[in-house]
Amino acid sequence: LSWNEARLPAVFSPVRLEINDSEGHPSSSHQTLKGTSKWATSLENLLEDPEGVKRFREFLKKEFSEENVMFWLACEEFKKTQGKKQMQEKAKEIYMTFLSSKASSQVNVEGQSRLNETILETPHPLMFQKLQDQIFNLMKYDSYSRFLKSDIFLNHKKSEEQEENSPEAQTAAKRASRIYNT
Repeated sequence: LSWNEARLPAVFSPVRLEINDSEGHPSSSHQTLKGTSKWATSLENLLEDPEGVKRFREFLKKEFSEENVMFWLACEEFKKTQGKKQMQEKAKEIYMTFLSSKASSQVNVEGQSRLNETILETPHPLMFQKLQDQIFNLMKYDSYSRFLKSDIFLNHKKSEEQEENSPEAQTAAKRASRIYNT
């Protein structure tokens, strides 16, 4: 369910109908997207898939901008951090790795000079949110579209399609179809 559907009272929940083709397989327009098909729908979907992140990192490394996705991932992990001491340690690590003028993998964000080390003493889960949003938008409107046209993405998509069309995959799908449609 989408976020909006999840907010609807149960009475208004959308009805889910499974439409099968002549062989009893779910219609392709109603199948859940996986892999490269899902990655191609949004950067958000790409970043939710560990394999997608791996391929995107591989692409960004070739473009010399891997630090962007690494910073974004570090911020996501930071938001889950519990305890002031652990937050202070992770905040300092993020700052020193990505934001300090001496950072080893410095990201290019506006206003990074306003974020100084004193903020690291009183960390909170969303302290990097504005900077993370800037990097997300940079990736979304710049490198993500290039990634979808890259050899890394296209080759992975091609190998997925070959796997799906292999006789073994089709046999397994038919067995699963018989099991679930009886």
